[in-house]
Amino acid sequence: MNVGSVTTQEVDFRIGIKLLENEYPQRALVRFKRAFENDENNAYYISYLGLAIARAQRKWAQAWDLCETAVQLNPKEIQFHLNLGEVYALAGMREKALGRLERALRLFGDDARLVEARGKVVKRRAPVLLSFGRGHFLNRGLGKLRHRILKSFEKRTAMRLGLWTG
Repeated sequence: MNVGSVTTQEVDFRIGIKLLENEYPQRALVRFKRAFENDENNAYYISYLGLAIARAQRKWAQAWDLCETAVQLNPKEIQFHLNLGEVYALAGMREKALGRLERALRLFGDDARLVEARGKVVKRRAPVLLSFGRGHFLNRGLGKLRHRILKSFEKRTAMRLGLWTG
């Protein structure tokens, strides 16, 4: 069915995107499935269906198969690489996610979305105060302080060894 020049699968896809952005992966999954069923060759529908399956159902193999298919269909679309990297990260496959994002960075250059996604996947230190969440203001403040102190020690050590060029 066509509504003006927009098809129902396009409407479903756009609604699915909004639902994913607002953290409703189960509801988004319904929309992406419907869009995909109407156009099984659309790489966007395939990629986002995979991402929604990962977020909503945690069916990792099915999710990354779909996302990998989308990348193969259109390797020049950054978003497909981002979706695949997110699926790998959600599945706990941090190294595979980093590898995918590194390849995408080599292919597309320092795209801000890729750099941000890579930063989310890179191994992080444990929170300073384990009893509080990572986002707690004390952990955020103390974590920044720890980072500055460690950078300062690295700089001093490099200067002592004659490795500092800055």
